[in-house]
Amino acid sequence: MTRIPLPHDRFLEPGDAPLVMGIVNVTPDSFSDGGVHLRTPDAIESALRMAADGAAIVDVGGESTRPGSDRVGEADEIARVVPVIEGIRRRSDVAISVDTMKAAVAEAALAAGADIVNDVTAMRFDGRMAEVVAASGACVILMHMRGEPKTMQQEIRFDDVVAEVRAELATRRDAAIAAGIAPEAILVDPGLGFGKTFEHNLQILARARELEGLTPVVIGASRKAFVGQLTGRAAGPERMAGSLAAVAAAAAAGAAVVRVHDVRETVDFIEVWRAIRRVSG
Repeated sequence: MTRIPLPHDRFLEPGDAPLVMGIVNVTPDSFSDGGVHLRTPDAIESALRMAADGAAIVDVGGESTRPGSDRVGEADEIARVVPVIEGIRRRSDVAISVDTMKAAVAEAALAAGADIVNDVTAMRFDGRMAEVVAASGACVILMHMRGEPKTMQQEIRFDDVVAEVRAELATRRDAAIAAGIAPEAILVDPGLGFGKTFEHNLQILARARELEGLTPVVIGASRKAFVGQLTGRAAGPERMAGSLAAVAAAAAAGAAVVRVHDVRETVDFIEVWRAIRRVSG
């Protein structure tokens, strides 16, 4: 897999297994870890632990995008994420992603030291987002979602979820390239749990190999509702084992990045998975 460029002549280098992206939600209301990282020092220390445990990327978000969530104002979101990003960057070279759909937040985060913009709307929400990303030389993750987080689970219709997600992500990728973002700096995420049913999520994981050829793929299944439906476990660390099964599916499908809450355990899991795969040929 080709190298993914970051600002300041740095790169992400996915190999024969996915890179791990650790989730740092600086929010009071995220579905799994709301409030855990709300204090800036806690969020910084958690991100640094993730980097020490093997995360290639830490993903800092200041607005929940769980189903039914409400919007956060730009100023509040910036106040949540920028001090965390500055604190991480002062102490680590780990790649930092900002999870936002707002161009002003992305701009402030990139100025503070972020390398990647992770936009759950694939740059549809804010017309200035593509300009901000292109001007900065940052990497962008374009996630698939129909509608917006507050209403995305209310009316879900697909004839062939994987084919339609692939086609819609290809359209967003092409729009990003047309806006001046380097093709090699674009990743896509099929958006598990974002406007998808239980069965759709399983279909995407089972057929994720069909997304190859677009750009490097990011898979984020960690602790999501479909894992809870299958296992009966409540949202939170109890869903870790089920989430690792989704990581295995993502790795087998050639995903470049897996986005997770449980970094140390995922890094260990991937290391063993890689060793077995290498011996099996």
